[in-house]
Amino acid sequence: MERKPRIGIMTGGGDCPGLNAAIRACAKTAIQAGYEVIGIHNGWQGLLEHDDEVLTGQRTSGIIDKGGTILGTSRVSPLRIENGVQRVLDRVDVLGLQAVVVLGGEGTLSLGYKMFQKGVPVIGIPKTIDNDIMETDFTIGFQTAVQVATDALDRLRSTAESHDRVMLLEVMGRNAGWIAVYAGLANGAEEILIPEIPLTEERLDEVCERLKRRRSRGIRFSIVVVAEGTQLLGKPILTEDHGTSADTTAPRLGGVGQMLGEIIEHRTKLETRVSTLGYIQRGGTPVAYDRTLATAFGVKATEMVKAKKYGEMTALKGIRIVNVPLDKVVDRVKTVNRAVYNVAKRFFAR
Repeated sequence: MERKPRIGIMTGGGDCPGLNAAIRACAKTAIQAGYEVIGIHNGWQGLLEHDDEVLTGQRTSGIIDKGGTILGTSRVSPLRIENGVQRVLDRVDVLGLQAVVVLGGEGTLSLGYKMFQKGVPVIGIPKTIDNDIMETDFTIGFQTAVQVATDALDRLRSTAESHDRVMLLEVMGRNAGWIAVYAGLANGAEEILIPEIPLTEERLDEVCERLKRRRSRGIRFSIVVVAEGTQLLGKPILTEDHGTSADTTAPRLGGVGQMLGEIIEHRTKLETRVSTLGYIQRGGTPVAYDRTLATAFGVKATEMVKAKKYGEMTALKGIRIVNVPLDKVVDRVKTVNRAVYNVAKRFFAR
């Protein structure tokens, strides 16, 4: 009996809400189109270690609302492993994969493009809560992270009002402050601080002066949101151990909120409290927007497999789901649109 054509699906990098919805959509539409679907466990590590499973309609049912990824994820790169590329190519050949659908952020998709150049038939799906991937308006996971951050800010506001405090929330955002801007705008935060605009001495003075003027007008509370990658006086703030995650060489960011809170309290004499949202932003049930976007991306990826659009990824342009070349994404970061930031800025410390 002749074997059906096969495609593989994997998730790489950090997890985010909506991954399972994309896996479900891609797998189910591929099965309907006559493919057998192979779920590759833990990103590229699954191809290196022969760790995979057949994804059936039953296996991918009932997961559209589940956080995380049923396939697991990692940041393992075949490019950093001896003979890693050839081992991946050999495994793709043994499995008979016509395409490998890779769900990932900027780092994973950049790696995916480099593997495509080595001969792996890669098709990308953009996912990251940071929303910092070029060529797509939104990524899977972003809207859920914004909702989680907005909910946290709303809760902090009630405490700020009750105790006449400045409440500061640190959110994720290594190189781009999309979560901070969208959540801060939705909450009406008095200050939104992002990596795109470093906190110089002059800017710190401006922030503190605005907060003091707000208090002088009789408004006795303020909300400040800061992205973790925001530079404070010329440098990013790292966690105390300055280490890296086990599967990435990037230094661990964290602590800018606490340091900024201390500066604000010292300079303004306003009681200031700090919260850090951390990994809560990544987990849990995806909001409706992320489920529908992930579903649309999954369906589009299957169409791209059929059309042999290798070396490309799904993307959202306005209300259209399109495919774009991965070489436009490689090693680039989509920073916050200044026009969006300026809308929020109109309300700073008002």
